[in-house]
Amino acid sequence: MGFDLLQQNLISPPILAFLLGLVACLLRSDLRLPETVFQAISLYLLFAIGLKGGASLSEFQIGQVAGSLGAAILLGLITPWVSYLVFRFLNSFNKTDAAALAAHFGSVSAVTFMASVAFLDLLHLKYESHLPALVALMEIPGIVVAIMIVKVGSEQKLKWTKALREVVVGKSVLLLLGGFLIGLACGESGMKPLAAFFVEPFRGVLTLFLLEMGVLAAIRFRDLSKAGMGLVVSSLGLALLHGTLGAMLGTLVGMSVGGATVLATMAASASYIAAPAAVKSALPEANPTYYLTAALGIVFPFNLVLGIPLFYQISLWFH
Repeated sequence: MGFDLLQQNLISPPILAFLLGLVACLLRSDLRLPETVFQAISLYLLFAIGLKGGASLSEFQIGQVAGSLGAAILLGLITPWVSYLVFRFLNSFNKTDAAALAAHFGSVSAVTFMASVAFLDLLHLKYESHLPALVALMEIPGIVVAIMIVKVGSEQKLKWTKALREVVVGKSVLLLLGGFLIGLACGESGMKPLAAFFVEPFRGVLTLFLLEMGVLAAIRFRDLSKAGMGLVVSSLGLALLHGTLGAMLGTLVGMSVGGATVLATMAASASYIAAPAAVKSALPEANPTYYLTAALGIVFPFNLVLGIPLFYQISLWFH
């Protein structure tokens, strides 16, 4: 990975805002966004992703996007199984904690997706316009698969339907899917009047969001001693493995370098919005210190600072 590429990523406003929030927390500053503002920004970003994904997909025939959609679904089915096996048998987590971690690693981070697209825009690199649709598509399968792993064959009554409902009706997935369907119905022409609100301000709002995410990530750093080095090493190893697999699959189905980079980054990410809500409901006995620290304190900062340019380089190699 070239130093210039890493430097370009580090000096982008969203990444610098994330680092500012991280440093502010470590210095014990009172820099925080009001909770209501943070929630409003979160809802805006998720809805905007769904709208843009649906509108862009409306311009394609299913045959044109079948490859990337299939790759996204396959990743959503494979990554939770790989994650479960790693955490269960290489780290000796109990079945419930391993499944909870697998749900987070099997799902994706919408914010990491936004950051990867911002990185490609910084490089003026083209990518498939239907990529936002993959975020909604990859959010759900990993969570459902991971929860079913621990529920099936256990002494507990199987409640995967309740878990599925928690995922689908949760505000993050509901906004993604709802926005996607609205964008799909309206198309690019129908979305033009909304561009001034949902398209042009997007990067600015993302920058403000990442400022607060830097603070939250720094808070989770304090839990690393409780989680242990095994969790750190396994989390980073899975991010690299899943990202490489995503870059390879993206290339095999004919995606551009930019598209493969985004798919790789999503595969390498871990959910910290939809997955925690679903796991809290379906697996209440799981330890949140493990899965929140892994998703927000380890994988998210890694992908944001190093992972995105690294997966871009890996995608270049496969092409």
